[in-house]
Amino acid sequence: WMAENLKVTHYNNGDEIPTGYSNDDWSNLSTGAYAVYADNESNVDTYGYLYNWYAVETENLTPEGWHVPTDDEIKDLEMYLGMSQSDADGTVWCGTNEGSQLAGNANLLYSGALENNSAFGTSGFIALPASGRLPNGMNLGDLRMSSYFWTSSQNTNDYAWGRIVSLDIDNSGVFRGDYRQRRGYSVR
Repeated sequence: WMAENLKVTHYNNGDEIPTGYSNDDWSNLSTGAYAVYADNESNVDTYGYLYNWYAVETENLTPEGWHVPTDDEIKDLEMYLGMSQSDADGTVWCGTNEGSQLAGNANLLYSGALENNSAFGTSGFIALPASGRLPNGMNLGDLRMSSYFWTSSQNTNDYAWGRIVSLDIDNSGVFRGDYRQRRGYSVR
């Protein structure tokens, strides 16, 4: 697993990944693109870029020798951390403390209390609360509460599997869902 969110601006074949789209343009894309949370480049060093799923499906997004995990590979990770198979297969908030296990870097978290969970950061994954981008360009909530990740698995023509990892003391679970491919999520 990558130790931080992806922050590449070129596919691994050297082609530039497009960026800088207006909200209207982003909402109509069907090709790969990336953005940064709140269009603020100072967020990149810490949180990485937010990629639409069209960039993921090219299979050229990650550095040579790496790949975006499949839905099943994320399920394997979740079950390794203690989630049941039925929870991992579900599409609801599930797990008990997997969000806390996947978390890291308490200084970036909104509540500041998640690190008091005895399982905090034990997986070494260090999920960062990078939020995400909706197809209309709006940010997905507070930058410091959740991680949104793509998998490489498509569900239907317009939707692909992803995860939301809650990094909030009130919910330390994981949500498996199928999301519009025009959303901008982090990649591990």
